[in-house]
Amino acid sequence: MGKKLLAAGQLADALSHFHAAVDGDSKNYMAYYRRATVYLAMGKSKSALPDLSKVIELKPDFTAARLQRGNILLKQGNLDEAEGDFKKVLKSGPSAKEEAEAKTLLMKSDEIQRLVARAHGEFARKDYASATATLDAVIETCAWDVASRELRAECFVQLGEMGKAIGDLKATSKLKNDNTQAFYQLSTIYYQLGDHDMSLSEVRECLKLDPDHKLCFSHYKQVKKLNKQILSAEELIQQQRYGDAAGKYESVMKTEPHVSHYTRQARERICHCLSQDKRATEAITLCSKVLKSDPHNVNALKDRAEAFVQDEQYDEAIRDYESAREHSENDRQIKEGLERAQKLLKQSQKRDYYKILGVKRSAQKKEIVKAYRKLALQWHPDNFQDPEEKKRAEKKFIDIAQAKEVLSDPEKRSKFDQGEDPLDPESQQGGGHHHFHGGWDSFQGFNPFGSGPFNFKFNHN
Repeated sequence: MGKKLLAAGQLADALSHFHAAVDGDSKNYMAYYRRATVYLAMGKSKSALPDLSKVIELKPDFTAARLQRGNILLKQGNLDEAEGDFKKVLKSGPSAKEEAEAKTLLMKSDEIQRLVARAHGEFARKDYASATATLDAVIETCAWDVASRELRAECFVQLGEMGKAIGDLKATSKLKNDNTQAFYQLSTIYYQLGDHDMSLSEVRECLKLDPDHKLCFSHYKQVKKLNKQILSAEELIQQQRYGDAAGKYESVMKTEPHVSHYTRQARERICHCLSQDKRATEAITLCSKVLKSDPHNVNALKDRAEAFVQDEQYDEAIRDYESAREHSENDRQIKEGLERAQKLLKQSQKRDYYKILGVKRSAQKKEIVKAYRKLALQWHPDNFQDPEEKKRAEKKFIDIAQAKEVLSDPEKRSKFDQGEDPLDPESQQGGGHHHFHGGWDSFQGFNPFGSGPFNFKFNHN
């Protein structure tokens, strides 16, 4: 029944029947051989190996089983044992086909022996590139050779090719039981690369195998602490608690001062926090440090651009947004930020209502009204007798009143902050009419201090 299921490709069912056959007759070498065949068909060579050894123990002249075992041992890099099997096949009077196969595999094993010796010599001379090339040839035949993969992983580490090192170490963690060393190495590589999540995952695998593993436990505490700080900082950013988040990223740099990735990441995120917290000058300084070492950092470019906008350095903001766009063409935030900076630049070349009133862009309404009243007193035309000075004061007074109209109205102020002048017909869709556009005559009798006719007296005793 097991043979029928195997022929039909029903491997799991076939395996169950061969288990029963082995249990029913532990001396039946064919039952072990058939079960090994199923294991090999399922890609479970490690499970097949004990069964093939049992077959050879029960029937030493079974050349097919010996050839299969030698082939598995060769792939595992157990070259001496593999050669032993191939030589015994040749001494046992095999069929022509088996003899040819055994000779080919024996030659291949001899070649691999020489390549392994060469690779170790190249590694000892620190010729890691040559050692890697030699080990490539070894692993092409010995795909399950843990030692060669570990050596190649170390070569990749020395060459700075961490991704390839990870590939080999992941393979060895599966090929070798309880391979705590592989998990530890994987965790430390991920940590150096700045992937603290994967580092934590791999070191946990090490501790599952050996809870008392000193290196893994020590590394686990470090990674867990760093991971917790970063997650906490990101949560604070989500909550828009930018000052607290910046402080948490300062702690990240203290926790891990030796891995440059975490220092760069922390500075980049602090730069973001400062720009979002409207601390423009500090943000520009820190973002510039980030960009000095990483000129194409899109996040830092966006954050510095935003800080430049806050600092009214619109040309610089436009340059940063354009540079960011070159490296991230489809970023909507960059597109909108660039359009806003361009509008604000154009606007700054016309009228800036904040500058007219002498207030910051973050000013509250009461500060705006206070500044307006002070300037209205100072520049009211009734204060001036000279015709030229009066004319200049009239224009200044109109500007002050228009600034107050825009900045004290939330809707108009929002439009202005987005780069649109709500009192400029050219920037309005379909035009528009504003009572301030009529000149000084429109202000005759206008009282900046309340409703009703303007009746403030400027006589001074």
